[in-house]
Amino acid sequence: MASKRFKMILFLIVVLALACLYLFKPNLIAIGIFWQKKEEATSLTFITESRNFLQLPDIDCSRTLPFLVLLVTSSHGQNKARMAIRQTWGKHRLVAGNHIVTYFLLGTTMNQNDQTGIIAESQKYRDIIQKDFIDAYYNLTLKTMMGIEWVHKFCHQSRFVMKTDSDMFVNIFYLTELLLRKNRSTGFFTGFLKTNELPIRKINSKWYVSKDEYPGSTYPPFCSGTGYVFSTDVASQVYNISESVPFIKLEDVFIGLCLDKLKINLEELHSEQTFFSDRVEFSLCRFKKIVTCHYVKPYELLIYWNALESSMDEKCPDV
Repeated sequence: MASKRFKMILFLIVVLALACLYLFKPNLIAIGIFWQKKEEATSLTFITESRNFLQLPDIDCSRTLPFLVLLVTSSHGQNKARMAIRQTWGKHRLVAGNHIVTYFLLGTTMNQNDQTGIIAESQKYRDIIQKDFIDAYYNLTLKTMMGIEWVHKFCHQSRFVMKTDSDMFVNIFYLTELLLRKNRSTGFFTGFLKTNELPIRKINSKWYVSKDEYPGSTYPPFCSGTGYVFSTDVASQVYNISESVPFIKLEDVFIGLCLDKLKINLEELHSEQTFFSDRVEFSLCRFKKIVTCHYVKPYELLIYWNALESSMDEKCPDV
């Protein structure tokens, strides 16, 4: 009798344990993935130098002398976005006689079919920069530093660099105009400025940062990772100092920490706001006077760009 009762109690305990596991499994997995990615990013940053470039673009910057290099963070599943960018603002071209070139930054994937597709895409378009780290959101700092390393080692002859994302609209015509008007070639960094930003300590937030990762109460000034522009000399300075700056998985904050250590001040590109980290409702005259806006889908990008290009000679009323 006691044996049967013990077996019944044991059975109920097992059933209860399985039920709890079923109910709470998504949260446990989510927490596990977060820490796995965080630890991966933290450990990888210390061995960046030993990781080789898997894909490199086909350019000799000593001959082409780009005025502006656009570095676009992307991932394996964003091939439609890359194609739309290649047909619009990322198309290699001359703007006011200045060479503009665009390259996509990617990590690797555990899916061999995806990696094979990236290799084929790289061979076709010759515009992909890739290293052998896992392509994940929490490795965005590694991805951005990979692009900066490439500029430092292979394209220091360029004048300016822009880092942006694959869901952005970039008006390269207006950006080039403003950079030429600014007439700065060294120590320059601009974008959507963020000052007095506080670290987010809520563990379930996408932008959560622990006190171990960043003990400070506020971040130094930085520019939104959606799009920032800097003179090429800054790329080399950031690359050289990056190993002495504590790693943080938020790429734009990490760049801000590097700039803070370098004593490089952020500047506005224009007296009017031109960088937008959020979505902007499309209107032709509006988009002629902005540099970036966010959350643009590939099909929208094609529509906006075609409208912009076809109306370059049309005047807009002064507002």
